[in-house]
Amino acid sequence: MDSFLTRPGNLVFSTNRALLASDEPGGLRVVRQPSGHVVVYGPQGRRMLATDPDGHPLHECEWSAGPTGGVTLARARLRLDWGQWIGLKPQGLVSRTVLDLSKKPGWQRLRADDLREMAARAMGVPYEEVRFFYGDEDLLIDGRGQATIRHAKDAFYVLDGGTFEAGPEAVRFMACMGAMHWAEVDFLPVVELFQSLLPGTGSAAFELIRGLYDDQSHGRTPRPLRYRGIPPYPSEAAYRLFSGFFAPRAAEGRDPFPIFMDTARSHEVTWLPIPDPPLRYFDEEQRLCVTVQTGIVQKVTIAEDPAGLSFVNPGRGGFAPCGRNAGVTAGRLELRDGDQVTSLPLQPSWGVIKESLAGPAPVPDWRAVFVSGPPSVTPREAYSAVLLYPEDATEIEEAATQPFVADYLEDKREASPELAASLARSEHVLIDGFEAALGACISLDRPRDHTVLFLRQALAQKQAQQLWNRLARRRCLDWLPHIQFVSGEDARAAAYRRQYDLIYLWVPFVRWGEPQALARTGQEVAAALRPGGMAFVSGPQGLAAALQAAGLRVMETVEGETLPTLRMHRTILPRARLKTGLTLFRLGRD
Repeated sequence: MDSFLTRPGNLVFSTNRALLASDEPGGLRVVRQPSGHVVVYGPQGRRMLATDPDGHPLHECEWSAGPTGGVTLARARLRLDWGQWIGLKPQGLVSRTVLDLSKKPGWQRLRADDLREMAARAMGVPYEEVRFFYGDEDLLIDGRGQATIRHAKDAFYVLDGGTFEAGPEAVRFMACMGAMHWAEVDFLPVVELFQSLLPGTGSAAFELIRGLYDDQSHGRTPRPLRYRGIPPYPSEAAYRLFSGFFAPRAAEGRDPFPIFMDTARSHEVTWLPIPDPPLRYFDEEQRLCVTVQTGIVQKVTIAEDPAGLSFVNPGRGGFAPCGRNAGVTAGRLELRDGDQVTSLPLQPSWGVIKESLAGPAPVPDWRAVFVSGPPSVTPREAYSAVLLYPEDATEIEEAATQPFVADYLEDKREASPELAASLARSEHVLIDGFEAALGACISLDRPRDHTVLFLRQALAQKQAQQLWNRLARRRCLDWLPHIQFVSGEDARAAAYRRQYDLIYLWVPFVRWGEPQALARTGQEVAAALRPGGMAFVSGPQGLAAALQAAGLRVMETVEGETLPTLRMHRTILPRARLKTGLTLFRLGRD
């Protein structure tokens, strides 16, 4: 057991290393669980380290004395299936809203509960939910009638160096969720900015939540948990994640799923621990991680896989993302990806006791959309192909900006039957440069020809994989040959020599200050857009003149600062800032 504690990288928090170095007898308690997994507890009886049976780390916790004398979680590190570490800081994301109540009659008599009632009405959530998340210290009114509301959320970070001490460039904000009571887990959270999560973050976070919950439930009746959030964000993905560790229950034996999916009622579903949550096992020699539940392999992640995807047991649903199936046959691990089958030995410590067939992968596979073959992407680039947003007022990077425009267009299409009908008539579509948000640009109401020009290879690969999943769930994989991904560097000129009914174009930031490049952009769009067609072009404000000079009709302009998608994002990160001058143009050609 001592080797587990001293293995490089298992304990990195300074307080934990200090405990390890001290000679106090009984300072640490080591428990080997029935599965063989090991949990190390510190002097305060709190979980400090968890490993698999062979000592590979799963997560590390650092505890400190709270302001009222209790113990509170200060930080945690979680290891993802592919080896990347992420960090958790309780209440690591704090923002403040100031309201001027001085003109409200009787404001001097307002108290914290009055502010909670106002907030509950404004957000359309029960008063009890507001009270749960906002203590009196979070709601203050000064002598001038200025009310300050403090919003605290737990924050997740990408730890490129494996620690919080690696420097600001190596500790990057990733996502957040409602502030948990880590010393006494009493609710289940949903992560905000979930599209920014690195693969495996959700299951690793719930592995920690379930572990702490079990520690705190030892010797007493387990406490039923409920999902809580302001505002609530119930989703099918959250329900599946919760169900991997806790069993849902609804009153009178009703089906809990539709109740959970109802925003106003999701808190009515109670969750109790299942007896056999998923367990992870790392194999450093084969550079993989296996997730096992009830003796059945559920997921296999290979760290050196350039696809950046896990292999999954299809189970009862019969669906594995991108058709990458995992199973156990004749005592060996079998992984299927298209026509490639990989057979690997099982390790005894994994506790696999049941065989499960890895069915044949559907065809065509996701790589078929790439005309010249899949892009050259390293495993780390593939797994890390998510969009990260700064927690402060730093300008949002270019790729991460694209979804604000593309999602706005998707929402507008759904809200406007006239626009939707016009776009539905399109037979040939060009998408140039939106590789971070292709899903919102590709409508799957029927098969149509799409030409996709991409520059960011890892993001294009991930978008192709997500597109394959959408088509597979609809049983429409035969539409895939109509969609072609081609390199924007090699095939741009040829693509613009053809004509299209609909064009989505993202003008790269580097071209914004080049008048000749902007003029050429207008000419290219005008030449490629069929008469009666429509184009959506995102670029600088000054692009309007170039577009009109090329004979295009500007039907609508939307400034980036006014996008509803940006307003929604600011409810999570209030200081979010897009590039100044970002403008969306809706164009027609007579």
